[in-house]
Amino acid sequence: MGVENMPQVGLALVGAGDRGTRYTRYATTDGRARLAAVAEPDARRREGLLAEHPEAIGFSDWRELAERPRLADAVVIATLDADHVEPAVRFAELGYHILLEKPMAVRLEDCRRIVAAAEKAGVLFAVCHVMRYTSYTRRVKAVLDSGRLGEIVTIEHLEPVGWWHHAHSYVRGNWRRTDQATFMLLAKSCHDLDWLTYVMGRRVTRVSSFGGLKHFTAGNQPAGAAERCLDCSVADRCPYDAKRIYLPFVGGPDRWPLAVLSEDTTESGVLRALREGPYGRCVYACDNDVVDHQVVNLEFDGGATASFTMTAFSPMSHRKTRIFGTRGALEGDGARLTVTDFVTGDVEVIDTNPPADGHGGGDQGLVTAFLDALSRNASAPILSDPRESLHSHEIAWAAEEARLTGTVVTLTER
Repeated sequence: MGVENMPQVGLALVGAGDRGTRYTRYATTDGRARLAAVAEPDARRREGLLAEHPEAIGFSDWRELAERPRLADAVVIATLDADHVEPAVRFAELGYHILLEKPMAVRLEDCRRIVAAAEKAGVLFAVCHVMRYTSYTRRVKAVLDSGRLGEIVTIEHLEPVGWWHHAHSYVRGNWRRTDQATFMLLAKSCHDLDWLTYVMGRRVTRVSSFGGLKHFTAGNQPAGAAERCLDCSVADRCPYDAKRIYLPFVGGPDRWPLAVLSEDTTESGVLRALREGPYGRCVYACDNDVVDHQVVNLEFDGGATASFTMTAFSPMSHRKTRIFGTRGALEGDGARLTVTDFVTGDVEVIDTNPPADGHGGGDQGLVTAFLDALSRNASAPILSDPRESLHSHEIAWAAEEARLTGTVVTLTER
């Protein structure tokens, strides 16, 4: 069935921040979906989206939307992480199909509550594990599923967060504190834990982990540094100087990351935000407590293993992965795969041609799959069922427990 023959899907959006707005634009650009309602407490964001979709109804609180007769086929929930559970449960009860931003919730019991609500209501439910939906991942899965590597024995996987991106989101930004958001592994890397289980095709049974907050602390503040970058006499020697990080984005094609600092993304607006707001603070004088490096070791059902490394201290780039099988090996950098055959010695290079934006095409792929599922009233296009998504979150909590206690944590299937 072509796009032009598919019924138009009505969407409601809860949380009109960067992620929610992006998903809405991906869904509505080609006419497959229409925005029926948006619930967002920030009037500027709400009115901005309503200006693009004048047929939609605006609400300042998701509860106002939930009190109305059902206005859409599905709801996209993209509020802050701690605010997912109540709307997810309520909209499932109301019969809305759900696209839920990751992580599902900041408490494991709330993740389980959301899954139970979706299953009880019988609604289509997808968590935004966008890494499953890239052309790169499709090619990795095709190589593994073909048997070319034999039995997969172990995987090495690296998430290079990027020095300035980590400072932006996890030192100065909204995800800097565990008590105000959640721990780093869940906030940033449940994508990766989910991806590892997806390509391996098995559940994780045991987890260990090490890591901590090593660098972004008061004890590492250079002599002569100021509380704010604009006042700092050593800014020219600091990798995390806010002017050097943010001003090159002024006038660029994408509002991120500047729109996080200020609605005014001109140079004067950005400088004002750096003078007055949290993103101009010295990275050694913030109230952050999440880790800046972590390693996680995983054992899968059947005995295969994986190691995952998340680090702030890298260029911001695609994930890097090496997969080792009994008949061959694969190395990938998020764009290109190199496959070595142990029998013939042949080496094949596969260019997966990922788009430059939208998580390598994963954002668009996710939204397209969700709309396909809604149009067909079938879950098959969604590449993770609720229990799989829950499992990736259980792994994250097990890893954090292992890191904090210095133990090996065993996961039991529920």
